[in-house]
Amino acid sequence: MESCRRAHLTAAGWACTALCLASCVAAFSHGASLSACTDMTPQHLRAQLHSPSSSYITVHTNTSFYSPGSRVPVTVRSTRDFMGFMLQARRVSSDEVAGTFVFIPSGSKLLSCFEDGDTVTHSDKSLKRNLSFVWKAPAQPMGDIKFSISIVQSYFVYWTKIESAVVAQRG
Repeated sequence: MESCRRAHLTAAGWACTALCLASCVAAFSHGASLSACTDMTPQHLRAQLHSPSSSYITVHTNTSFYSPGSRVPVTVRSTRDFMGFMLQARRVSSDEVAGTFVFIPSGSKLLSCFEDGDTVTHSDKSLKRNLSFVWKAPAQPMGDIKFSISIVQSYFVYWTKIESAVVAQRG
């Protein structure tokens, strides 16, 4: 009788744990939370951070310069599938988020971390590889920028702040 009761309690414990993990996964399957805006770190339980230098992701722009108010195409390329991401443009001098995204691919959505549309994140947990965006610089000068992306390969494996080359402000 006692062993039967222990078995039921153990099974109930495992079921509760599984439901908790499933609800956590579902909570982030529709994009990063606002709590990740500053450090771009996924808020997953027991997730394992990997060094940006060991990632299989690259962030490209087709230009080395931009002018205030101009648009910059940004491409994220991967040699492996990933599920989630968060992309921002950041000032080189202060690491502040800047500008807005004016074109985003399907499976993604705008997030307003500090200003409307300054961040892009995933909107579903479909597998992704190559993504294209268009970023618009603010009308006022703000200095050189880099694009930073955090990638979630799976619930437990991620990379933060993989950076593009510097895009210098012209003028």
